[in-house]
Amino acid sequence: MSRHGDVTSDPAIAWAGTGAGARADGPVDAASVVGFWREAGMQRWFNRDDAFDHECTRFLAAHHAAARRGLEAWMASAEGALALLLLLDQIPRNVFRDSAHAYATDGLARHYATRAITAGFDRTVDPDLRVFFYLPYEHSEDLDDQRRSVALHRTLPGEQADHWAVLHLDIIERFGRFPHRNAALGRTTTAEEQAFLDGGGFSG
Repeated sequence: MSRHGDVTSDPAIAWAGTGAGARADGPVDAASVVGFWREAGMQRWFNRDDAFDHECTRFLAAHHAAARRGLEAWMASAEGALALLLLLDQIPRNVFRDSAHAYATDGLARHYATRAITAGFDRTVDPDLRVFFYLPYEHSEDLDDQRRSVALHRTLPGEQADHWAVLHLDIIERFGRFPHRNAALGRTTTAEEQAFLDGGGFSG
């Protein structure tokens, strides 16, 4: 997949709308995506929750459309841009957890995040939701993206707003990739990476 996330021919995306767990609950608009995510709250956003993962399948068709760049018009507003980022960076991590599909649209999410931040959309949403404009960089295995992630997180309120971003940066500086993704992506784990994982290495 290219740096700018051209995923229209990615087999993972073709699968996303046709898998056994896929659901199509009719048209979805940006407000419904953001509303669902806001209501879920931080406890469900950042903790493994099988029930929440299942609830996220309601947005599979919208995820599939976003992956085809079929929701480009949503980039006209901050709410629309946020919804796109949720569909491309967050929803797949719930719906396709522990599989390569979870990361298939990361490049496209970064592409939209860059455009949204350039437009200043991140500064117009609720503080609790602003972080989702920055997570696409935190999820990248590119060192420059990681450094940008830390810088962006440091603009958030709170003394430890950059805590998780710094942890992600440290892993990329050490390994050049996230070792916990190796199994899902079919990559060979090095001895150093295995020791890190065996020692409870961070897997966010």
